[in-house]
Amino acid sequence: MLLIRCSACKRKLLKYDKIGPGEVLRCHKHRIEKDFGNLAQDGHKWRCACGKEIGIDKGSFIKMIAKAFVYSGTKRSKR
Repeated sequence: MLLIRCSACKRKLLKYDKIGPGEVLRCHKHRIEKDFGNLAQDGHKWRCACGKEIGIDKGSFIKMIAKAFVYSGTKRSKR
């Protein structure tokens, strides 16, 4: 489980179940375990409460902007 935070203000954004190795390029909406209420959708863009653009809505997932967030926690390996 990963805790995703805004890189600008360090607010908690999401608790996300990441499967497999590699970077967090997409956040699939059905794997978001908890939304801390600091994300707002502005058209197709997802923004932190501080105004920083975090990702772009692509339907079933959010395409994440790599420098806009930081994460901590462990990734689940594929079986």
